Amino acid sequence: MNSGLQYPIFGPEIKCPHCRQVISALTLTDTYLCPRHGAFEANPDTEELIHLPSGRRWRRWENQWYRQHTHPDGIRFEIHEALDRLYTEGYRATKVIIASRYKDLVNAYLERSHPWRENGDSKIPKLYGLPVVFSSETPADPCWEVINFSLEKEPGVPRNYPYFRLFE
Repeated sequence: MNSGLQYPIFGPEIKCPHCRQVISALTLTDTYLCPRHGAFEANPDTEELIHLPSGRRWRRWENQWYRQHTHPDGIRFEIHEALDRLYTEGYRATKVIIASRYKDLVNAYLERSHPWRENGDSKIPKLYGLPVVFSSETPADPCWEVINFSLEKEPGVPRNYPYFRLFE
C-alpha cells in the first residue's frame, strides 16, 4: 500500500491554524488532532481544513492557513489585527484589497462619502478610513481564491519620533 494514501491530503503533519503547533494526522482517516484545539478534518474535494468543534474552515496558500469567513465581523477583525501589526512594525496601510468573494459580505460595512462632500475620492469605499478595492479590480491571481485580503503599505512615523518619547 502507498504510504501517502494513509494520510489526509495535507500529509502526515500540518501546523494547527489556531496555535501554529505542529499536529499529526490520524492514519487511515482525513483527520488531524491538535491537543489544544481538537480535531480538524481535511476535505479532499474542496481542499479545506474544517475545525470539527466549531465548523470554521481554512484553506492553505504557500504553506499558510487562511480562514474562510462566513460573517463580516470575522474578516473585519482580521483586517483590524493586520493593521495593528503593521503599525507596530513601523508601517501604515494605504489601501485594503479584499478578495472578491467577500464583496457581498462586507459591502454594507464600508464607509462611503456623502453627496454633500464633493471631494475627488467620494466614490471610493473605505474601511477603517482606508480606500478599499476588491481583487476583481486587480490583475487576476489564483491566490485570491484562498487569501482574504492584502494591505498596501508604506513606512509610517518612526518610533523615535518625539511624540512617542512623551509616552515611553
